Amino acid sequence: MRGPVLTAALLSVAFAMGCRQDMHDQPKYKPYRASDFWGDGRSARPLPEGTVARGHLREDTHLFTGKVNGQLAATFPFAITESVLARGRERYGIYCTPCHGLAGYGDGMVVARGFRRAASFHVDRLREAPPGYFYDAIANGFGAMPSYAAQIPVEDRWAIVAYVRALQLSQHATVSDVPPEKRGELGAPAPAPPAAGGHH
Repeated sequence: MRGPVLTAALLSVAFAMGCRQDMHDQPKYKPYRASDFWGDGRSARPLPEGTVARGHLREDTHLFTGKVNGQLAATFPFAITESVLARGRERYGIYCTPCHGLAGYGDGMVVARGFRRAASFHVDRLREAPPGYFYDAIANGFGAMPSYAAQIPVEDRWAIVAYVRALQLSQHATVSDVPPEKRGELGAPAPAPPAAGGHH
């Protein structure tokens, strides 16, 4: 009995191995092939609602890469308003001042504590750099500076760039840059800060 049982077992194993189905040879529908399983006769099924992302295609290369036709953008992708500058100043204070300093001279707190000195935004090379240059540095990093793409959303990157431009202008402005109606205020004492405990 032992011989026939062993023979039968070996034949079963051989038969099973001969009928194995590899991943490259698996049952599947080919594109647009008809199917009698579904009522409409189509093998391709409609996608459930919400499975295709909408509004996330980054078609605007100017906005999302800081480049136009493969070159660093010389302009901003949207209008720079007072609120955009205010947002840029806030974000700059959070992400940029530790290295670049409040006025952008590269003398931030981490530099004072021994970290490598950051670039000054007031050197000729960076004063002449297009806005897309700064956007690219924020998004992809530059030198010792890491990428901030994970921390700073696209619109905020441009707001920071706008504020950097304002910093550059503030350190190299002339009287001719001041609107005529505001020139009378030059040299006027700064307004006193609010009294302690007062309403803001």
